[in-house]
Amino acid sequence: MLNKKILDRDKLYLVAISGGADSVALLMMMLDEGYRVEAVHCNFHLRGEEADRDEAFVAGLCERFGVALHRVHFDTRGYAALHKLSIETAARDLRYGYFERLREDIGAEAIVVAHHRDDNVETVLMNLVRGTGLKGLAGIRPVNGRVIRPLLDMTREDIEAYIYKRGESFVTDSTNLETDATRNKYRLEVIPALKEINPSVARAIDTTARHLQDADEIVEWALEKMKADVMEEGDDGVVRIDTTLLRQLPAPRYVLFEICRQYGFLPQQSNVVWAMMEHGEKGKTVASTEYEMASEHNLLLVARKEEIPQPVRMPIEGLYVMNGRRLRIELKKADGFAVVKSKSVACLDAKTVTFPLVVRPWKSGDRFAPFGMRGTKLVSDYLTDCKLNFFQRRRQLVVEDATGLIVWLVGERTSEKCRVGEKTETVIVLRME
Repeated sequence: MLNKKILDRDKLYLVAISGGADSVALLMMMLDEGYRVEAVHCNFHLRGEEADRDEAFVAGLCERFGVALHRVHFDTRGYAALHKLSIETAARDLRYGYFERLREDIGAEAIVVAHHRDDNVETVLMNLVRGTGLKGLAGIRPVNGRVIRPLLDMTREDIEAYIYKRGESFVTDSTNLETDATRNKYRLEVIPALKEINPSVARAIDTTARHLQDADEIVEWALEKMKADVMEEGDDGVVRIDTTLLRQLPAPRYVLFEICRQYGFLPQQSNVVWAMMEHGEKGKTVASTEYEMASEHNLLLVARKEEIPQPVRMPIEGLYVMNGRRLRIELKKADGFAVVKSKSVACLDAKTVTFPLVVRPWKSGDRFAPFGMRGTKLVSDYLTDCKLNFFQRRRQLVVEDATGLIVWLVGERTSEKCRVGEKTETVIVLRME
């Protein structure tokens, strides 16, 4: 029956119900055991009148048992086309996204779904055939964040027997009887064929998956320790992965795979990163949805994606904003002025600077005359000498005047040509806030 170890009678639960035997049984069991529940039903508009029939059935069932029902309708095909997803993936994203928002709104402890042992067996086989790691072979977990599955100890036969004994009705999704969907092929063809070899194959696969869940917990524990040994986040928000230490770990390629997965990189991108590391490729990057990873010397660097700022023209005194960074320009009389010694402030002799000023990202070929040095230097060489990493260099801004003179390498050094001296009458103060 229900796995009560993962449930709390004092909490409210949101039960996902499609109208099929599994979810109807789940709702009945939760009610029989006295748990506080509300129900949620999704109409994905994929099966025409049959989908509307299911919704009407669920509404009648919940009304009969006095269960509050939340209903939602999705344009699943439109969402799938917009986001370039399969229908199955789109439906999953839509329902679990809605479930979590609703759970928060009603103050429920968790979302309860009706996956059972046979679902787990199908999932393990599907993952094995498409290629997977330990997590995929471990199958469906009873608790995954705010989603819990208390029926994983029951088979489909157990659930249907419970429903029939209780005299409760349910609806059948006609597509479950067709073999064109991948999961249904496993359910209707692959598993029956395996049962001819071993009649207890479903139990054997489920037992193996549970052993692998235990093994995965051990691996996760060890993996976190190994990741902590090779990863460090700096004050600049850039995560540094020491590839020398990484290579010394057991199964370094697997550790790298898990690090990449943590930041949303695809498995094939993990292979690219491994090649970058092995070949010592510097400055090459790969990108996930939210992060970028770059190779540099004996490091891999990870940082959130950032929009490259557009140049901002600054014709007069005032406050200017560039991608959330604020630059203030002030003019001060030199008499009695004390030069501010801070990397976030530049003090320039106004006679040497021609307005308007422009703040922009540095580019290849930029040169400037670093304060305290003779002659000029490439900005790229200066940043390399300062040992700034790939992402720090890319974020670097310069301020140039109307003649093209770079007057400030922002946050680093001003130009020797704009030095404040005894003959300075007016000081331009640039302050990054």
